[in-house]
Amino acid sequence: MVLFNVTRKDTTPFDGQKPGTSGLRKKVKVFIQPNYLENFVQASFDALTAEKVRGATLVVSGDGRYYSKEAIQIITKMSAANGVRRVWIGQNGLLSTPAVSGVIRERVGPDGSKATGAFILTASHNPGGPTEDFGIKYNMENGGPAPEGLTNKIYEHTTTIKEYLIAEDLPDVDISTIGVTNFTGPEGPFDVEVFDSASDYVKLMKSIFDFESIRKLLSSPKFTFCYDALHGVAGAYAKRIFVDELGAQENSLLNCTPKEDFGGGHPDPNLTYAKELVARMGLGKSESQDEPPEFGAAADGDADRNMILGKRFFVTPSDSVAIIAANAEAIPYFSSGLKGVARSMPTSAALDVVAKSLNLKFFEVPTGWKFFGNLMDAGLCSVCGEESFGTGSDHIREKDGIWAVLAWLSILAYKNKDKLEDKLVTVEDIVRQHWATYGRHYYTRYDYENVDAGAAKELMAYLVKLQSSLSEVNQIVKGVRSDVSNVVNADEFEYKDPVDGSISSHQGIRYLFEDGSRLIFRLSGTGSEGATIRLYIEQYEKDPSKIGRLSQDALAPLVEVALKLSKMQEFTGRSAPTVIT
Repeated sequence: MVLFNVTRKDTTPFDGQKPGTSGLRKKVKVFIQPNYLENFVQASFDALTAEKVRGATLVVSGDGRYYSKEAIQIITKMSAANGVRRVWIGQNGLLSTPAVSGVIRERVGPDGSKATGAFILTASHNPGGPTEDFGIKYNMENGGPAPEGLTNKIYEHTTTIKEYLIAEDLPDVDISTIGVTNFTGPEGPFDVEVFDSASDYVKLMKSIFDFESIRKLLSSPKFTFCYDALHGVAGAYAKRIFVDELGAQENSLLNCTPKEDFGGGHPDPNLTYAKELVARMGLGKSESQDEPPEFGAAADGDADRNMILGKRFFVTPSDSVAIIAANAEAIPYFSSGLKGVARSMPTSAALDVVAKSLNLKFFEVPTGWKFFGNLMDAGLCSVCGEESFGTGSDHIREKDGIWAVLAWLSILAYKNKDKLEDKLVTVEDIVRQHWATYGRHYYTRYDYENVDAGAAKELMAYLVKLQSSLSEVNQIVKGVRSDVSNVVNADEFEYKDPVDGSISSHQGIRYLFEDGSRLIFRLSGTGSEGATIRLYIEQYEKDPSKIGRLSQDALAPLVEVALKLSKMQEFTGRSAPTVIT
């Protein structure tokens, strides 16, 4: 038993420590300033109620990015000093964001303890390394992100903080070795348990999906598979699930060794950054000599996002969640039906059409997973998704990238259960059949990253002002493209939560067209520098003869209108977006 003391350290506030919906994200150089991380962690402890801290069990882990190991030791020592009873750490500090949510909700410690919260160390899909991004967020006892009320309190405490508590003489814990280390401090025992990162999550996935049917699919010589972890934390789960449990070939895994800098890449699973997978799936700019696999998928840094690909075929995230909902019978977890479905406002309306057809409760919420969590806690929602490659269900309170991959493999296994000797039903077949049944939502997103923050705000203010005169808007629209429908409504999206009655305003600028098309403009808070303007462009097509067009051709008129209407180049100086998805 190692003894430790508590030290009170003087500190002063830092500017700009306001956590967003995804926590606090900054460059590593900001986080490594003396007391910067410590201020945020102490502010979090001070904002929480006493029973969530004193005598509590906390999870501290993340996606393994640069500075995580140092941060875990600091947070562990501060937890001890603030009266936390025990800290759980995934081996090597690795736990995916969905796995953390699952651990909080499901894991029981050797002594019967349950976690009441977690510090998750991630900057999600942003790059890692000494000159790149780091992040921290707090998750609650339901496994979901801290609500706005708590993040506001944390921020308030960061503006007035004068000291923090830390057990400086507590030895560093060996996070590479599974086991429990016992300490004693002024208030009694304090334990640190390092546990296997994957076991609890694998057990949860096996309780949701029919692994045997997926194993049969993967064993078929006609079905080939490829999974790219982009050197993120998903690599800690990929071999255990896809190879050991489901029998996939080990060479079907790409970039599945977690690295502090994600191998120098950008761990964002889209057509721009998942270059190796995109090429292998036959969607690269140059022709591949090899026949592409039937199914491909990728994860982001903390494994909560996913990209689904078929052979030479991209599935939009908006279509993906709609197709999972429409085929829920393929997943045993949903055997009694769906309670309801939900999407974020910028996500295409493909899910709306499925919900209407299947008579399901439907919700349109602001961007931010906590809004889905409220609906799930109230028993109103089973499946949800957002266009930014996030898909999930009520098994946890975070989006879940590997869950989405297993959902798609379940649908493929279900559609092919009597056909493994014949021609396979492919990813593309499933998507095209869905379009034939429900219509197609042509959809794209333009991201303008690291735009001058002032210019970004001016552009958004201009778009709000323009909404006061629809006749002027339509004059601009028709001046650009006479073949584009009229705008019939324009507003800033506001959401009243049906569970707690809270109101979220200024959630995105919408231009809604007579034919069901939409233009959405949002400022995103997921970057660490500058501002990111996201432009979402959607056109609905019910005519079966027109659902097979190339997306860029179908959307070209609306894209032209969006860029001229917003004066994008004039405000930002950008002639093209950073990323198109």
